[in-house]
Amino acid sequence: MAEIKLKGNPIHTVGALPAKGAKAQDFQLTKTDLSDVSLADFSGKRKVLNIFPSLDTAVCAASVRRFNAEAEKISNTVVLCISMDLPFAHKRFCTTEGLEKVISLSEMRVREFGEKYGVRIVDGPMKGLFSRAVIILDEQNNVLYTEQVPEITIEPDYDQALKSLR
Repeated sequence: MAEIKLKGNPIHTVGALPAKGAKAQDFQLTKTDLSDVSLADFSGKRKVLNIFPSLDTAVCAASVRRFNAEAEKISNTVVLCISMDLPFAHKRFCTTEGLEKVISLSEMRVREFGEKYGVRIVDGPMKGLFSRAVIILDEQNNVLYTEQVPEITIEPDYDQALKSLR
């Protein structure tokens, strides 16, 4: 269990992020076209997992915008934006914002990603949602970098995350 903060108040996640060097666990998430994807669908590519509570918050929206801007600069890499938001909300947000470089994914159908990756919040007003985290995987799904953002109301350290891909 990890302790993080929401506006300075402690809250907790179900576990810890995968360890650097570990093999990432497979998952099934739902895209905006309602098709399901797994980690294997991104085989041979490096992956940025941008995990957050909800697109309906300014900080979460900012992280999706920032990673969208960075995505085209990074070769052989996909940016997966993952939350509990329904695929319809992901699609509406990306269409409205003109974001075409990220892949939006929802835990709509299979509810296990939050536990496998240690990001489900287990108490407080955001119980059930995901914490803000970034996980970078190489082409073989080995964990290169993780950041459990300690305060939900702040953005991740983009520079450190992207540095792991260079």
